[in-house]
Amino acid sequence: MAAVNSTMLELGTEAPGFSLTDTVSGKEVSKDQFRGKKALLVMFICNHCPYVKHIKEALVDYADDYQPKGVGIVAISSNDVENYPDDSPDKMKEDAERFGYPFPYLFDETQEVAKAYRAACTPDFYLFDGDLQLAYRGQFDNSRPKNNKPVTGRDLREATDKMLAGESVSEEQVPSIGCNIKWKKGNEPDYYSV
Repeated sequence: MAAVNSTMLELGTEAPGFSLTDTVSGKEVSKDQFRGKKALLVMFICNHCPYVKHIKEALVDYADDYQPKGVGIVAISSNDVENYPDDSPDKMKEDAERFGYPFPYLFDETQEVAKAYRAACTPDFYLFDGDLQLAYRGQFDNSRPKNNKPVTGRDLREATDKMLAGESVSEEQVPSIGCNIKWKKGNEPDYYSV
């Protein structure tokens, strides 16, 4: 498993569109459903990545704290399920139910949504403001598997708090790091370099 950094999509970028199936409810979920929210967090995660496993409970805590404040949240898995069957939609549903994800967990079978966001790793976070303009992309916090730092979600929480308070989010942002998205053979994006 190669550890890679997020690509740091340009701040101010409009949230790319998506319409994907929620593996738990079976319903289609699209970006347009989040219009009118105070913010939208799009995160690329998966089931098997140790970097994601390390923060799964804290992701639920974040969602429990911020969804009631008007933050829309979606998680997307874009991994190649043929070569990584632990990330299949059935397993995604099991994982979402086991951890009690209070947000949709969407399957990006074509990997086109990941490419639109220039997503590179799991986890990869994109926080958009109420106008769906990118305000934060970076790490959840500075905790990593085996570095003995507590999982707090500090970086993402600070950015969210500032946005909800109507303040500008600092442009000094630390890239996320995690396992590379598992691209289907021949479907790797131009920014993929592992």
